[in-house]
Formats: sequence, C-alpha cells, structure tokens
Amino acid sequence: MDYRILIVEDEPKLRALLCDWLAGKKDEPVPAANGREALRLLEDMSFDAVLLDVMMPGLDGFSVCRAVRKDSDVPIIFLTALSDEEDKLYGYELGADDYVTKPFSMAVLYAKVDALIHRRRGSMRTGDLLTAGPLSLRLSTRQVFADGTEVALSPKEYALLECLMKNRGLVLSREQLLVRCWGYDYEGEARAVDTQIKRLREKLGPHAGCIKTVIKAGYKLEG
Repeated sequence: MDYRILIVEDEPKLRALLCDWLAGKKDEPVPAANGREALRLLEDMSFDAVLLDVMMPGLDGFSVCRAVRKDSDVPIIFLTALSDEEDKLYGYELGADDYVTKPFSMAVLYAKVDALIHRRRGSMRTGDLLTAGPLSLRLSTRQVFADGTEVALSPKEYALLECLMKNRGLVLSREQLLVRCWGYDYEGEARAVDTQIKRLREKLGPHAGCIKTVIKAGYKLEG
C-alpha cells in the first residue's frame, strides 16, 4: 500500500465507491461516515490525505477542517456540491488545500490527491531528519521510525515527539509542551500531556525508555 487516505462522506454509496477506487490503486482507504468519527480516526492514526465532505449532519466538513488544522498539515480536499465562491474561500481560509465539486471524475480527484501528497513529501530539505538513538523523525513527511520500522502516530503524539526530539536532553515542563503542541489558547488541563505521553510510549514499545519523566519538572528525550 502506498497512501493511507481518510474518506469522510456521509453518503454510503459514494463512500464505498471512493474506497473501492482507492483500493484499486493499491492505497489504503479508511472510511468515516461523519465528522466525529473522522476526528476520532485522526486522533488515533496518521494519514497522507483527507477527502472531506462539506455537508454532513452534526459536525460539518468546515468544523472538521478547523479542528484538524489545529495540529496537522495533512492535505485536505473538500468534496462538495457547493459551488458558491464564498463557501470555497471560507474553506481555503480554514486550511483546505483543494476543492472538488460533485459530481466529479475519480481520475481527476486522484490526480489532485497524488499531487498534494507528492508536494508535501517533496519538501524534504537539509536537516529534515531528526534522530535520537533508535528513533528517527522525518519532518517533511511527518514519519517516525524506530530501528527502521515506521511507527504510526496520531497528530498530537507526533507533535510531542517532534518537540522532545528538537530539544533532546532538555527538560520540558508540561506547560511548555501544552503551549507548543496544543497552542496558547488551550483551556484544558496539563494532565492531557501525561495522557498523550503514555500513548506515545505504548506505540514506541521497547523504545519507550527514550522518553524520561523528570519528577516535578516534566519530560525529556534521551538517545
């Protein structure tokens, strides 16, 4: 499989059609029937691109896009029946990368997906790779490897690991990690850091020991 693509579409037939098309391209389609399900999947998995329906009951595509852009730059293509210029401008303002208006050509849609993913992956540059012992992190593709094996992280887990690796050997308090990974406007509790660190360690498995807890101070990464 090449790309893992999240398909957020409340219409079952179109969702199934998109999944079949992408599977035929040897990619890994992951379906979501609504916005809330999509956000749960984005919390638990990493994706190369998101195909996002705009008009959905409950949590619409605009709201999902706004939430995703708080901690991820994954390419987002809106799938929409809306052709109004103001709606499209609003979507771009929220951080969407492209629009495809229904009905659309599967071939054209896939060409857009492929171009956006290649553009993102093609941004590799000097200093793109961070390493710490058995861990390595490629900034341009947001990939994490442990002893050469890729580890799938959620956007928040990735953000924490990137922050720790960029400050390897330094102790970062929970407050510092909240500001850098959640943003200045985050109103939750510092224990959110502990929860995400626990999940990150679980995914790193035998390499979890690289992340050290400094009592009454915070966390640091060694390696």
